[in-house]
Amino acid sequence: MTRPIALVGPTATGKSDLALDLADELSRRGPGAEVVNADAMQLYRGMDVGTAKLPPDERRGVPHHLLDVLDVTDTATVAAYQRDARAAVEAIRARGRVPLVVGGSGLYVQAVLDDLEFPGTDPALRARLDAELAEVGTTAMHARLAARDPDAARDILTSNGRRIVRALEVVELTGRPFAASLPTPGRPRHDALLVGLDRDTGVLDERIAARVDAMLAGGLVDEVAGLAARGLRDGATASRAVGYREVLEHLDGAIDLDEARRRTVVATRRLVRRQRSWFRRDTRVRWLDAAAPDLVATVLDLASR
Repeated sequence: MTRPIALVGPTATGKSDLALDLADELSRRGPGAEVVNADAMQLYRGMDVGTAKLPPDERRGVPHHLLDVLDVTDTATVAAYQRDARAAVEAIRARGRVPLVVGGSGLYVQAVLDDLEFPGTDPALRARLDAELAEVGTTAMHARLAARDPDAARDILTSNGRRIVRALEVVELTGRPFAASLPTPGRPRHDALLVGLDRDTGVLDERIAARVDAMLAGGLVDEVAGLAARGLRDGATASRAVGYREVLEHLDGAIDLDEARRRTVVATRRLVRRQRSWFRRDTRVRWLDAAAPDLVATVLDLASR
């Protein structure tokens, strides 16, 4: 069996641990498995503590792909990710192993599994929109997007200037809503199984708070300081990562560490709501309670059908 399995859903639900357990069981059964990362921020070298990236010595010997492939000054693009992730999936299947696509970045997962094509870009239009963003700010640009494409505005944070500009660019280039460039989910590539993990909201909130505390205790501030020296503030994508943005504000003297912690917890809970909203729209996802026993057996049973 080389049918890909995608483990998706909100952050802090236990997707990475389940992937390792699945890989162990698949190795016992013969084919083995390899993980393909689908977390946009884990693409970045050095962004380890704040993204909950599994250290190499905790990966149980399971090969992981598309971790640590970008510098923090690089801009992550879904198109580049799609190319590399699809190549990784094909190579894993060619080795007779099971690809495990693991992460909570919804568009990245869809780029691997669906026939997703990306509209081109117009440098002059992009430059104009970037200039307008710098002049009027994200709130005004988000309001413009809401008037042109309410669905896109609902899915994009008011603070995410880069995605707002991209959505407005697509609308102007194509004359269609930004979401029209996304496929209607059909049968996924290679008949992949999509499994969603979630937990009770109260329990997940507690896990998020504990995880943020563990990150701070585990060296997040030092990690961000080191990345800042390597240009993190100039990274269009990396500088906006939850936790990193807040710690940068702390390092700049704008907020104290307690406030950075509080903002990180709040931002992570908002991220969870967006992830739930994205993945719950996909009727192909088979949802499981991450606290349930025998998750490995349940997922492999679903994959065998």
